[in-house]
Amino acid sequence: MLTKAQATADIFWVAFRELPRDEQNLVIQHLISDENLRRDLMDLAVIEERRNEPQRSLRAYISESAGKK
Repeated sequence: MLTKAQATADIFWVAFRELPRDEQNLVIQHLISDENLRRDLMDLAVIEERRNEPQRSLRAYISESAGKK
């Protein structure tokens, strides 16, 4: 069962997808005109793209990074 927040998000998503393309673009333009929201969206896009990459600890990452200098 969906939470109230998930159900609300689904309703908004369906409504957005039903808009004509030019109206979808206007909504997107409003979203990305907010600098903080734009940064959050970019971060979320990167997270989604990298979701299936192998995980490594912060210690391993720092060790790798230090070795590249």
